[in-house]
Amino acid sequence: MQKIDMLSMAQKEWEEILKQWGEPTFRAKQIFDWLHKKYVTEIDDMTNIPKNLREKLKQYGTITGVKQVKKLVSQIDGTIKYLFEIEGGLVIESVLMRYHYGNTACISTQAGCRMGCKFCASTLEGVERNLTAGEMLSQIYEMQKDSGERISNVVLMGSGEPLDNYGNVLRFIHLANDERGLCLGQRHITLSTCALVEKIYNLLEEDLQITLAVSLHAPNDEIRQSIMPIAKKYSMEEVLKACKEYSDKTKRRITFEYALIKGINDSDSCAQELASKLHNMLCHVNLIPVNTVKERNYIKSSEERVQKFAQIIEKKGIEVTVRRKLGSDIDAACGQLRRSYQRNNKI
Repeated sequence: MQKIDMLSMAQKEWEEILKQWGEPTFRAKQIFDWLHKKYVTEIDDMTNIPKNLREKLKQYGTITGVKQVKKLVSQIDGTIKYLFEIEGGLVIESVLMRYHYGNTACISTQAGCRMGCKFCASTLEGVERNLTAGEMLSQIYEMQKDSGERISNVVLMGSGEPLDNYGNVLRFIHLANDERGLCLGQRHITLSTCALVEKIYNLLEEDLQITLAVSLHAPNDEIRQSIMPIAKKYSMEEVLKACKEYSDKTKRRITFEYALIKGINDSDSCAQELASKLHNMLCHVNLIPVNTVKERNYIKSSEERVQKFAQIIEKKGIEVTVRRKLGSDIDAACGQLRRSYQRNNKI
């Protein structure tokens, strides 16, 4: 018998379950509060739930969350990187980043990733499994409990391709947005994707107000295909067309992520070509000096080259930012801590 994944259930779903069990539906709010406001991990801690109902919950349900394995705190900027264990003994990463406007949690949506981007450590072992909506929420809850601080922004930008785990990610967004739980505004949620075009069109129909961040990382198909295998399936033209339709319908600005790799995609001509393709779109470009991955041979662009690249794009009337590097002393880039743990523990 497959048990109910309690942390992934909406309050209305609990009402239906309780009706089927012959229990009063007001218990649904109590259960939901324990899970999403008090962050309990044990059913017996739900002290205002009658013992017979708690026993039924234990028989038919389970609270499947994450457990902290390792924690690294940056001495430079206070960024905290967590290594969490999920069901099955697998490990994932999450990062708590502090900004002047509030705390941001970068969470994982899969254990590993099957997209194969050559500059990312998360893809080296492929994908092990999808995370449930509850496991995504649990990363946030555990970081809030550990830090004692409220998380006001979430980026689905850890390991995994969110749109490759579409159903669970969509459920997570609605649960995180629920005013009876985390009450996180959709505009405070960013979904980062390497551009699964058909899923972007699906997302377009969901009537969401989240921020879509698209990993572009190249100005043309030739370069993009050399560093991102997914580009062999979806051309730049297809990707940009889907993004344009998404921003036109949602009125939400698209963020284009661009990891600058020395000698690969950081030339003046690359910047000019990129700007020419984005000039008529509601968007901004987020430049990211690529992180060093020991298993790869890519080198990040110099600070001077990054600034010159940014200037060229900005002169074309496109808003551009250079990502502030956080947690540089604790391997805060995607997949690095998890990869190190796997090597040391031979997972």
